[in-house]
Amino acid sequence: MSGAWWREGVLYQVYPRSYMDSDGDGVGDLNGIRARLDHLAWLGVDGIWLSPTFPSPNKDWGYDVADYRGVHPDLGSLADLDALIQEAAARGIRVLLDLVPNHTSDQHPWFTQHRDWYVWRPPGPGGEPPNNWRSAFGGPAWTLDERTGQMYLHQFLSEQPDLDWWNEEVRAEFDDILRYWFARGVAGVRIDTAHLIVKDRELRDNPPADETDHPYIRRRGWKPVHTANQPEVHDVLKRWRRICGEFDPEPVLVGETYVLDVGQLAPYYGSGDELHLAFNFRFLHAGLDAAELSAIVEQTEAVLPSFAWPVWTASNHDVSRFPTRWAHGSGALTRCALMLLLTLRGTPFLYQGDEIGMQDGVIPPERVLDPARVPRDIARTPMQWTGAAGAGFTSANAGPWLPFGDFEACNVADQLGDRGSTLWFVRDLIELRRRFADKAYAVLPAPPGCWAWRRGEYVIALNLGSEDGQLRLGGRVLVGTDRRRDGTEFDGHLGPAEGVLLAGNG
Repeated sequence: MSGAWWREGVLYQVYPRSYMDSDGDGVGDLNGIRARLDHLAWLGVDGIWLSPTFPSPNKDWGYDVADYRGVHPDLGSLADLDALIQEAAARGIRVLLDLVPNHTSDQHPWFTQHRDWYVWRPPGPGGEPPNNWRSAFGGPAWTLDERTGQMYLHQFLSEQPDLDWWNEEVRAEFDDILRYWFARGVAGVRIDTAHLIVKDRELRDNPPADETDHPYIRRRGWKPVHTANQPEVHDVLKRWRRICGEFDPEPVLVGETYVLDVGQLAPYYGSGDELHLAFNFRFLHAGLDAAELSAIVEQTEAVLPSFAWPVWTASNHDVSRFPTRWAHGSGALTRCALMLLLTLRGTPFLYQGDEIGMQDGVIPPERVLDPARVPRDIARTPMQWTGAAGAGFTSANAGPWLPFGDFEACNVADQLGDRGSTLWFVRDLIELRRRFADKAYAVLPAPPGCWAWRRGEYVIALNLGSEDGQLRLGGRVLVGTDRRRDGTEFDGHLGPAEGVLLAGNG
């Protein structure tokens, strides 16, 4: 083992407003997370990433930060966060925060007190924006400030002005912010839109998308040539990695590197002096297809240098949950996806509810809160702890901040009492993966629709197709998606939507 907890461990994303409500106001909070730490410890989680906990007007639900050194009152206090960090540590669980360095809220004092910390330009002739950059939420990425006659840049909402990362004062301020949280015991940060923070200094127009681009880029209509992946972003990441080196143990930097070309991931690891972990969004945006996913994994293995460590996730707060998006409600396919995530070489991130196969919620139009063009609320519905009223999430008479999903059909309490449940399946996989977490990945021959690979003395085989598969593999089944196969000798046969983790002579 390498000794780096985040390499051998499993991380778990908590969306605080939807995890556990401790005070009956319908909103999850830090003390609610503390109350559920035993669940995470039982599951075998090594670290939790908290979606933003900072004070915010919540135009974009915490991703519009108004104070980088505080805690949103809805979620608790600094003392509550300190207590969460301490109580998690007592269970062997580290706490990562969500840092949002690309932009702030327009309610942050910096926006009026440090105007030059943001990106401003005069309008073009006729009042048009300075360039053709577009907001991720629709419309131009520029808004006119009537007081000054200048326009400011915002790659998201107009209430989220972009910081100017060419300004040394901005860089120094974030150095201090990192040191502040690391000194309080925070074990690392997930860096929101890590690929976006530095923009082209000349603010040149982005070129239009074409048929060679990923569908995600084509839908947006333009290539982010001058708004993403600028060479100078690596100067910032190296600077932050040096700050991490001031602390023992070293905090971990996890990048939301929203690049859709696997080859663009490698530079974010630098020479082992930038990010520790960089999310692979090409994987997340693929289908649950053996050929497509295995090709992405093999390419990732090929392009990452030896010191770089892959990251795998299938759900988060920004996309449809994988039991809906990938598995289309199939419990068997959901388990296949979980086996995939928890047995590849690299660090798996689970999103709250993945461990029970929680699906997207249904949000009536009048309850939609998310400002995105494709609302993400379906993935942010409250955690389903029990089948009783309030889902074990809240005692609020008025109900939760977002509607519940189907908590009667899918909840932690029921699955905890069922040794054959998805919850136990995940726990068993997490425990077993520790035996081979540092072992190399080697793909094995498999028929169409199937995928098999070796990790040391262990073999994983999945059938993601619609036809029976026969593999030239043997060994004892340690964990099967069909738990009735556990402990049996594998005969090489996999039905559709079936997977096995084998020990022996695979």
